[in-house]
Amino acid sequence: MKIADLLSSAAIAGDLKSTGKNEVLAELTDAIVRVTDSLDREEVIRVLQERELLGSTGIGEGVAIPHGKLKDIDQLLLSFGRSRGGVDFDSMDGKPAHLFFLLVAPEESVGIHLKTLARISKLLKNPAVRRRLIEAADSEDLYRIIVEEEDKL
Repeated sequence: MKIADLLSSAAIAGDLKSTGKNEVLAELTDAIVRVTDSLDREEVIRVLQERELLGSTGIGEGVAIPHGKLKDIDQLLLSFGRSRGGVDFDSMDGKPAHLFFLLVAPEESVGIHLKTLARISKLLKNPAVRRRLIEAADSEDLYRIIVEEEDKL
C-alpha cells in the first residue's frame, strides 16, 4: 500500500504550531479528523499517548512516526505534519522532530500496518527528501513532494 493512497492532502498540517509532544499528537489527530470525522478525537489521542509511553516514536534525524491501533476503524488512516522549529519528541538521537507521519490502524491489522511504517521510514531515510519537505512552501507542495518521492522508492 502506497503512502499516497492513504494520505489525503487535506490531512496535511504544513505548519504545526505546537511545541510539545502531546500537543503535536493532538494537531496531527485534528488533521485526520478533518478527513475522517467519524473518529473519536479524544480516543485517538489517548491511544497515541499510551503508545508513546511504551517508547518514543521519534526515530531520529528529525522524524517521528506516532502510531496506534483503534478497534472501531476498518482502514489505515494517515496524516502528515511539519514543524519548522522542531519539537522535542524524545527521539532516539536526542534531536527535535520536524517531520511527522501519524498512522492509525485497525486493531486487528498487523502486516499492512508494519509495511506502511516501513515504507514511511524508507521514504524519510533519505536526507534529500527530508530537506525538500522542510523547505516546502505549503501543504500542497508537501503532498506533491511525498507523492513524487514515493514513486522513486
